[in-house]
Amino acid sequence: MSSDHVHKTYKLYLGGGFPRSESGRSLKIERPTRSTNRSPRILAQIARASRKDLRGAVEAAQKAFGPWSKAKPMLRGQILYRMAEMLDSRGREFEDLLVSFGLSDRRQARLEVEVSCNRLLWYAGWADKLGQVLGTVNPVSGPYFDFSSPEAMGVVAVYPGEKPALLSLVSTLAPVIVGGNCGVFLVPYEAGPIAITFAEILATSDVPGGVCNFLTGTRDELLTHFVMHRGFQANFLVSDDPREIKLVEYEAADHVKRGKTVPLGTPALWRSPACQGLDWISPFLEIKTTWHPIGL
Repeated sequence: MSSDHVHKTYKLYLGGGFPRSESGRSLKIERPTRSTNRSPRILAQIARASRKDLRGAVEAAQKAFGPWSKAKPMLRGQILYRMAEMLDSRGREFEDLLVSFGLSDRRQARLEVEVSCNRLLWYAGWADKLGQVLGTVNPVSGPYFDFSSPEAMGVVAVYPGEKPALLSLVSTLAPVIVGGNCGVFLVPYEAGPIAITFAEILATSDVPGGVCNFLTGTRDELLTHFVMHRGFQANFLVSDDPREIKLVEYEAADHVKRGKTVPLGTPALWRSPACQGLDWISPFLEIKTTWHPIGL
């Protein structure tokens, strides 16, 4: 059999491992041929996650949240820095993937990898500064110290866009985990090979298992299960679809979830500083205020 007929099957990324979907289902990633008489060329297959996979991903994230949120901010920054190093060392591989799966041309792919590395470095630098910038000592009338400081919220449901596949994933992942949150990502199956290959970087960059979990599949099937799941404390949605935005915001109000919604935008927009910032981190942090009597 020709090697052209052996298609790679990309699995899920749950709890630090790479399991198949519990349903055993997969989706074909195809490229149309120029000839109308020939079937589309199959490039790869990607695992099609189920509702049970979602449950396992949330459980893995909840288990990882305690240790990750209590980790030293400097350590989280060092891990994000290591992720940038690993991505840079495999940059050509990601360029080839983006081009071969029709997600970008060569020039745009090279820029996307470069900006993704820089974005990870940018958030790595913020890891040990969030407390100083977002925290404060509050003036009070009385013999008390009054401190406010940021804390991670918990498990965040993240919905990155299909394009730019790598940069959209990195730009939604970094602000969620830098403050100590964990994430479950619903990745469009067309961008699945990029996400699952990036998961190999997570698995070799000291990111604890369960901090990031990638489910590949279709939003039509899984979005409702995601937004109704009460194991999430926040949503991070990338979408221009009014139906999706309305569904996520409606269920968030019912379950008292916070979140952030950003448009799909263009590759140029995602490469700009507009797609990074403290306002991408703060929606996933809570401010805890502590009172302490003076002299005790």
